Amino acid sequence: MAELPEIMILTRQISHKLEGKEFESVEIIQEKSLNMEKTDFIENILSKKVICAYNRGKWIFLELSGDSNLLLNLGMGADILFHNAGKEWPDKYQCRFQFNDQSGFSCKFWWFGHVEFVPNEDLNQHKPTKDIAISPLDTNFTEEHFTNLIKGRSQIKNLILNQKKIGGIGNVYIHDILFKAKIHPQRLANSLTSQEINDIYRIMVENLKNALDKGGLAYEMDFYGVKEGYTIDDFLVAYKEGEPCPVCSAIIEKIKTGSTSSYICPQCQCL
Repeated sequence: MAELPEIMILTRQISHKLEGKEFESVEIIQEKSLNMEKTDFIENILSKKVICAYNRGKWIFLELSGDSNLLLNLGMGADILFHNAGKEWPDKYQCRFQFNDQSGFSCKFWWFGHVEFVPNEDLNQHKPTKDIAISPLDTNFTEEHFTNLIKGRSQIKNLILNQKKIGGIGNVYIHDILFKAKIHPQRLANSLTSQEINDIYRIMVENLKNALDKGGLAYEMDFYGVKEGYTIDDFLVAYKEGEPCPVCSAIIEKIKTGSTSSYICPQCQCL
């Protein structure tokens, strides 16, 4: 599932490649991906031009002419792929957008993807995105900002995954962040020391920047269909149940943490 590094890479490529292009045709196969009737959605998109793209958390915003926006959410995973003019379209997709220069892009969702049209006047009240918090790679996401979030009796993993607190992190990068900070995912936020909070902040930013620099998760394709970057070998404890901890050689465990699972070293991350 794409998280902040993959979404940022995809967004940058979309903004670079699609800026100024005008929509000529739209094909929708899966209407459940939309936030309105198919005919209304298509009518709203046609003849609009792409101004730029940016992300908020795991959502990609394409700012369009006419004070409007096309919003993409990859759900549990998706292939959002650019197609040059004359290039054959893939066999399967939920939606397809073509521009008047005959280039375009398709969206193939693995599960629960969304493609939504939202006018500027409704953007602040768009329920899925209006409360998304800034991400750890945002310039305003300072150590002081993070420290102010760490309060109450929430488990630290749940707090970090809460998109209303921190935008963009899911159940992929969190395992190694907490492992490197030597923090058990079920530690209560209000039990953390100032040093532990500082460690989590520093490691979280470093890990996400490293993943971004490497090209994101290797199993996620970028806008051009390229797969490269972070592989299983780059993880320390994540998805390595039964293997020895790289620090102490204790056996890595997979435990249940609320609605998600976590990979931990029971010795390095004592509860």
